[in-house]
Amino acid sequence: MSFIDDDRPQKKTAHEVGADLSMLSVDELKARVELLKAEIARLEAEAARKASGRQAAESFFRT
Repeated sequence: MSFIDDDRPQKKTAHEVGADLSMLSVDELKARVELLKAEIARLEAEAARKASGRQAAESFFRT
């Protein structure tokens, strides 16, 4: 078992809004863009799911 990698700092994979981007490589920036696109898609899907549930409830109680 090797302990060499245990001392290395772990790269942060999440993106923090407003974080300094000057020290990131092009590949790291692209990875963050993809991460954020996936998160936007997840948020939009959840918003759509909740909106359809609300519409169903409103139409049920109108009748």
